Amino acid sequence: MALNLSRWGNDLYTGRRSYGIVARRRTWFAISIALSVLSAVLLVAPGLNPGIEFRGGSEFVVSNPTSLSQQTAVEVVEGIRPEESPRVTTIGGSSLRIQTARLTEDEVAEVRDGLVAAYGVTADDVATNFIGPTWGRDVSQKALTGIAAFLVLVAVVMTIYFRNWRMAVAALVALFHDLLVTVGIYAAIGWEVTPATVIGFLTILGYSIYDTVVVFDKVRENTADTLEQRRFTYEEKANLAVNQTLVRSINTSVVALLPVAAILFVGAFVLGAGTLRDIALALFVGMLVGTYSSIFLATPLEVALRDREPAIREHTERVLASRATGGLPEATPAGAGDAVTVGGGGARAAAGTVPPAVGALRPGQHRGTAAQPHRKGRR
Repeated sequence: MALNLSRWGNDLYTGRRSYGIVARRRTWFAISIALSVLSAVLLVAPGLNPGIEFRGGSEFVVSNPTSLSQQTAVEVVEGIRPEESPRVTTIGGSSLRIQTARLTEDEVAEVRDGLVAAYGVTADDVATNFIGPTWGRDVSQKALTGIAAFLVLVAVVMTIYFRNWRMAVAALVALFHDLLVTVGIYAAIGWEVTPATVIGFLTILGYSIYDTVVVFDKVRENTADTLEQRRFTYEEKANLAVNQTLVRSINTSVVALLPVAAILFVGAFVLGAGTLRDIALALFVGMLVGTYSSIFLATPLEVALRDREPAIREHTERVLASRATGGLPEATPAGAGDAVTVGGGGARAAAGTVPPAVGALRPGQHRGTAAQPHRKGRR
């Protein structure tokens, strides 16, 4: 039977179907910690591969060569400076880029002449450039300054907006997780870190916080009256919020990832190494990890922090105690893919009445698209 996505989304919103995401938070925490530790290890060995903009050096670009053999360029450079190990990449299928450590003016001239002779091009087809490490160091410092300022502003704004510092802490942890995992994957692949890569890293911070804020806004809406009722715990109400925003998070991620994946494919396999490839990989990985963290890390962590509050802890104990004695409906945890239902207790079960589902909406609240009025067709 084909899955009806519209009904599935509506059931998630109304609470007829619910996934126990928050209840399994220890599993998600373990996965996130494992990914973070692995990423940290990858940053040490093999580590990031800084581009010439960050390490400095000489660069040669050979346009329209008769051959795209990279070994030819390596032999030319090693013939002039034997201890050098040049980095040679193909650009756009019609050019070669050769990067070396800083060379003297005489060595630059010799390498250029050697490339002209080896690839059968004119001197105008071989462009040379020298990049000092000072520029890359300035870019790195400004990037770190920008990240620090961004995190401070996010913490302040979220604390003021949600009136809850725990949400700000959970959001910052999710941001750090997304950035660390993205950089770790970049280190594992071994692509060069260029200014475009840094731009991609900074961009995913905005995407990650946007997705997290949307989920947290729904959590705040659902949990506003938690202490005023004895039907559901804070965890259950927060879990309902995650389920209600699940479809939106998936749709937003798919719509964002498809064009980025296309850019990544074009940049990596059609045009070769370049700005498109560098920024697209950072965006693709960052968006994917950001979607995971907004669903499986941010809200479960916020709930874990809120459960430490005496008022929330006492309320949860009272709700569970009432269910145990049959005083209130009991929320039965569901497995992955199962609908969370409510089991009646005591007289309610004896009377044979059907209790409402977890998160059942009160009259007058939104009950999905099926409850909306429809215009009658003209005859």
